[in-house]
Amino acid sequence: MLTLEEIIACGLEKAEALKIAETVNRLLPTQSPTACWYELSRYILTPQHPFVLHQLLYETVYADFDRPTYGPPPAWFPTDEDITEANITRLMMELNIKTYTEFHTWSVTNRDRFWQMMIDTLGIKTIDTHAVAQKDATGTATNLAKLNIVDSCFSAPDNATAVIAQRENDEDLITLTYQELERLTNRVANGLVDIGLEQGDAVAVDMPMNAESVAIYLGIVKAGCVVVGIADSFAPDEIATRLRIGKAKAIFTQDYINRAGKRLPLYEKVIAANAPKAIVFSCESSDTVAQIEREGDVTWRDFLSDTETFAPIPCDPDAHTNILFSSGTTGEPKAIPWTHTTPIKCAADAYLHHDIHPGDVLAWYTNLGWMMGPWLIYASLINKATIALYDGVPTGREFGVFVQKAKVSMLGVVPTLVRAWKNTDCMHGLDWQAIRAFSSTGECSNPEEMLYLMSLAGYKPVIEYCGGTEIGGGYVTGTRVQPAAPATFTTAALGLDFLLFDDNGEPTRNGEVFIVPPSLGLSTTLLNADHNEVYFAGTPRQNLRRHGDAIEQLGNGFDTEPWLEGTKYRVLGRVDDTMNLSGIKVSSAEIEEVLNVVDGIQETAAVAVSPKDGGPSQLIIYAVLAVSESQPTKQEIHNSLQAEISQHINPLFRIHDVVIVDALPRTASNKVMRRLLRDRL
Repeated sequence: MLTLEEIIACGLEKAEALKIAETVNRLLPTQSPTACWYELSRYILTPQHPFVLHQLLYETVYADFDRPTYGPPPAWFPTDEDITEANITRLMMELNIKTYTEFHTWSVTNRDRFWQMMIDTLGIKTIDTHAVAQKDATGTATNLAKLNIVDSCFSAPDNATAVIAQRENDEDLITLTYQELERLTNRVANGLVDIGLEQGDAVAVDMPMNAESVAIYLGIVKAGCVVVGIADSFAPDEIATRLRIGKAKAIFTQDYINRAGKRLPLYEKVIAANAPKAIVFSCESSDTVAQIEREGDVTWRDFLSDTETFAPIPCDPDAHTNILFSSGTTGEPKAIPWTHTTPIKCAADAYLHHDIHPGDVLAWYTNLGWMMGPWLIYASLINKATIALYDGVPTGREFGVFVQKAKVSMLGVVPTLVRAWKNTDCMHGLDWQAIRAFSSTGECSNPEEMLYLMSLAGYKPVIEYCGGTEIGGGYVTGTRVQPAAPATFTTAALGLDFLLFDDNGEPTRNGEVFIVPPSLGLSTTLLNADHNEVYFAGTPRQNLRRHGDAIEQLGNGFDTEPWLEGTKYRVLGRVDDTMNLSGIKVSSAEIEEVLNVVDGIQETAAVAVSPKDGGPSQLIIYAVLAVSESQPTKQEIHNSLQAEISQHINPLFRIHDVVIVDALPRTASNKVMRRLLRDRL
């Protein structure tokens, strides 16, 4: 039972605290925990209440829940209306399938039929009218011949809103209709032809995510060219690496990035990376002309064609559209090509698991160097929804006001962002009632922080979404037809399945993930590595695909409530030497390659560990110092290593701690035993 004093301690006035105490103490003895929480979360708690009150009631209601066995208890339950109106339910009715579990089983038992159903449901357009059933490179049979996936991004009415955008320190919203976005896309495609680029040529994009970069991305693909995605936070060395691997013949960039009142040079970094011909956009606006600093480069205004029509270039389904980079266990990032069928996976996950409907507004703070940038474009436009883009710092209240003004209905996050909001309480009191769902990806989530996120919108589900660039979307996720427990997943993605194995190759409930192909979206080649060696060599069974994540399969703990029957999963992090930092995948080798040349350092080992209470990974550097008469302090070492990472890899990566050791543990073949270092922590 709750006391009045406990509730008042959360910051409530006595009169309101008394009403809440009476309600809680009336419900606790007479209702099941789920029924009690359903009542409190929907009818008592509001976003205006302090989060400590939300947390107190959640912990009180579920005081006897066995969390070590079952994980966090559910905080959101679908209503009958939620289930009836869900896209998943509509497809289940067409197939005469009664339960979600049966639907997932059908989707992986009949993969060709499932993916053809999604192609038809999403309205994917083909250019060759004589399409016949054929297997693409992933092994999935579809009725796709020649197509250009951008053609399927403009099926919404011309006057529907395609993009809502806002620049930092500018209260005005910028909107583009589908017709306006298509015309700008066509002007980009024509501009590429005008400067001599041909079908199959690679064009890099190193820009913030704004309305123009969306049109640039679509224009490159529509012209039959290939986007080389580069995150705008990367240092010149990393930009140069990606340009070289992707064989880019031109690059779109921006003169500066405006962030928190600072002007951060971007074009300057592109020049330092010895980039090819640059098309330079001004950070001020599309009407402002950027200052060109290198012979052969052109301004955005001079590049754009005046011609607003362009026939999409017909391409094979397996033709490349995008080169994205995902770190492996070597110093060089894996270059993963997307094809014209990969976006179907993006759009299908959004349609099914995020329940996106025409007219929905999707926001995900991202960029085109991370897979969620292209994912957001395709997930929104193929589903006839709106992309919401904020060109500024997302950690403050200004971003939350943008979410409110844009009436965002699906807000994507990385856990680090949610932690920043919670620590500063900057989103308190905003009206986020338009949000139907959140989604979280890129890092392991923390249950307390995800409960906080739900509370900001009056308890809407967080669709945990875990996958990868080489998947084109997620392999484990959630739905709006199943209860949502903070920081847990409820299902393998539809059309896909996975198995868990321990270190001895035996099936387990807590182990390494192996994906069961085929599926649209799965990569079939790498530009700079042996695809079969990376994903299929040495797997426990034939035709299983390695992914590198560790997952724990949980029960749900509600044996007396059959409607809650199902499985929950908790992602535990990576099993290889790859880590997710600030939502970006990076390998230990990439970091060590930079740090091992720092003065005073003999060698380093970079590992990532999750905090004890869960949440985003923290970067730990083990350092062996070179022999010297005067040894630097630990803080001096920390500062010098951090400076190298910021300058040569990414300023978003922060070192949590430096551990100085005499030697690194090694195998008989002289490989550093990073897993042992992680275990020590």
